[in-house]
Amino acid sequence: MIVCPNCNHQNPDGAVQCEACYTPLPATMACPNCGATVQADASFCGQCGFDLRSLASTPAAATPAESGIPPVAVDIPELVPPEPLVAPEPVAFDPKATVPSHPILSYPDLEESTPAAKPVVAATPPAPASTSASGTAGLRTQLQQQTVRLLHVQTNTIVELPQGLSVIHIGKPNDRIPPDLDVSGFPNSEIVSRIHADIRIEGDAYYIEDVGSSNGTYINNLPLSIGNRHRLRPGDRIALGKGDKVSFLFQLS
Repeated sequence: MIVCPNCNHQNPDGAVQCEACYTPLPATMACPNCGATVQADASFCGQCGFDLRSLASTPAAATPAESGIPPVAVDIPELVPPEPLVAPEPVAFDPKATVPSHPILSYPDLEESTPAAKPVVAATPPAPASTSASGTAGLRTQLQQQTVRLLHVQTNTIVELPQGLSVIHIGKPNDRIPPDLDVSGFPNSEIVSRIHADIRIEGDAYYIEDVGSSNGTYINNLPLSIGNRHRLRPGDRIALGKGDKVSFLFQLS
């Protein structure tokens, strides 16, 4: 039996930890005199009283040289040195030698069908570029001549949007952001905020967005949420405020 050093519980031989308190148990050994199980660090056997300390002073086994046993001679064969590696022969470089080139394949049928292909590409005159430039200039002129306007529905009044602005502010006079499109002269303009909506121009596209008005902005009778924007198309109905009292039709001409 192995007695637990923590709780004095008697555990069976060979146990690693205590069954009662799970404390690791000390290592055990057999008494060389009587064979009883004793702790490995014990000084005396609990059964026969054998002095276990004498085991620690037992001299170690003598080496073959100390014991007088002659060493056994082992024949080690001589190693044969390997043959030296054969050095590769140097390659002589002839600077006059030329690298053979691959023959250029020719296609007579293709050359006959397009005999002037290379001269035309090499001698392309700058006329097409000038023609393209003139076409672009004409397109720009056409876009510049395009007029964007708003038709006030209640009074049938046409209001042309200012030219050369990327952002057009819609509202009424104020000290923060003066309006580019003043609607204070239209009927029922009291429902329009001083800073009501913006029209943004990006290329040939026009977008409208509400910038925090009190009564909202409506596109085709649908409310436009703050932070969202709507791309305007000809015929879109823009209502500033509730009740469709201040409304405009977006037109291009």
